[in-house]
Amino acid sequence: MTDQERRGGGPAADGGRTGGRQAETGFAEEDGRLTLRERKKLRTRQRISGEATLLFIRRGFDHVTVAEVARAAEVSTMTVFNYFPRKEDLFLDRIPEGRELLTRAVRERGADESPLAALRRLTLGLLAERHPLAGVGEGFEHFWRTVLDSPALRARGREAVEEMEDALAVLLAEAVGGEAGRPGPAGGEAGGPGRDVRLAAALIIAGIRAAFAGAAARQLGGDPVDEVAVEQAEVLRRTFDALERALPGFA
Repeated sequence: MTDQERRGGGPAADGGRTGGRQAETGFAEEDGRLTLRERKKLRTRQRISGEATLLFIRRGFDHVTVAEVARAAEVSTMTVFNYFPRKEDLFLDRIPEGRELLTRAVRERGADESPLAALRRLTLGLLAERHPLAGVGEGFEHFWRTVLDSPALRARGREAVEEMEDALAVLLAEAVGGEAGRPGPAGGEAGGPGRDVRLAAALIIAGIRAAFAGAAARQLGGDPVDEVAVEQAEVLRRTFDALERALPGFA
């Protein structure tokens, strides 16, 4: 078992390294920007998630109880739920980080950078640094196999995709003008090409998800990680090329 697996193993586990002060959600750096209380909470969250992931990978998600996770992490069951509202979030604990990265990529993009260009940069950057949310890395097949073996985890994964789509629709509406909660063109002339934020968000998330799923399947099939990473970068480039042609209003 690799060190990464002991810490949490896969794309949605372990404490994250993306900076900020989000100790509760697991994507804060443990550095001088955090208070002592925040650092303690971050360490507790990481310990709980790491122990949970180890148990889930060894025995299967559906065969481990939250009480067993609490005992392994040496905390109370209530403490586990204080950090993770649902059992599924113990394993898929990088979902908040994914939303945060998505938000920052679009809102903090350069003045001459389009939303699609910012998302291309984000996804390729995560892959280049082998960030767990890129879905490609040593030992990740254990993570993917655990998810596929659990109906509950698969359902939570689908829900997370919907959450990402909703969040992206809001971000795109902010970027081009319009309302994310209703269909129709956002900004520009009525019916203008590529300006429907709901449709755009759905297409973008679907494209990224398809690329992600392909990389997972290859790793489960035993393909070398380095080869998967090279091919995944090309798949993502082709995906964003297609999205830019389909959604000129966001390119």
